[in-house]
Amino acid sequence: MTSLQKPKRLGKEELRRIIELCQSVENQGLNPFLVEVEDLIAVIKEYFSRWDKPEELCLDAEALNQIASVIKMQSEWIKHRATSLYRDPFLIEEKLRTLPKERMASIFLEAWRPLIEMEQITLHSLGEAIKYWNALPPLDERWKRTDFILRMTEATTREELIKQGILLDEAFSVGLERLWEELKRVVGESGKVRYWNFIGADIYEETVRRAYLVSFLVTYGYATLEVHPLEEEIFILPHEKPFSKKEKQPVSFPISIGYEEWLRWRNHREA
Repeated sequence: MTSLQKPKRLGKEELRRIIELCQSVENQGLNPFLVEVEDLIAVIKEYFSRWDKPEELCLDAEALNQIASVIKMQSEWIKHRATSLYRDPFLIEEKLRTLPKERMASIFLEAWRPLIEMEQITLHSLGEAIKYWNALPPLDERWKRTDFILRMTEATTREELIKQGILLDEAFSVGLERLWEELKRVVGESGKVRYWNFIGADIYEETVRRAYLVSFLVTYGYATLEVHPLEEEIFILPHEKPFSKKEKQPVSFPISIGYEEWLRWRNHREA
């Protein structure tokens, strides 16, 4: 065997291993980031100059195609984690490591809600219970005092259906459409806008109203929330057309719109 044939044989084996590795990741649903894409591309570059037959070039092209599929899976994996508001434990750990001790203590005190409860049956409580039951009239007397109101079925009004939440108020729908159009104008070519920069207003009540409407925009598929947990930033991305019910944002994400958060936002904007 010549010195040229041996590297070609080894190169074909390497390409087959690359193809099998990428296919196993896709077929078994493994984490695509287990594949070191740069190392695989380096192997392909090393042997590419030795290929001169059609079957060898086809094998090389197949290996590149499989690597491209892995890169696509990595991109979809990141998008899925971002849209589902996934918080990686490693990112949380790194975030905690970077916080100073004073800030950690402050966060703990703000979130700490100690609950203390003691339940104990005493002779006094038993005596009070006996007095209560002895003071109750017999069941037949209590049932006599039960009054029932007979109502006839009748037609309801549109206002009553809106009040009960069965129908959607037309004014609310119009306000939702207007806010959607405003969101698309504000975003422009950038494609997204910071959450607080969009809902924030000079009056706290107006800020709460806009946050309430934005929640419906996201629920009905008019927009999507993009969350960056490490940077603690939230963006709103409008859609040109509302998504269907199957395509709505699948995860509920609570956002605090308290008066203190609004004051911090306003002070930061005016600074």
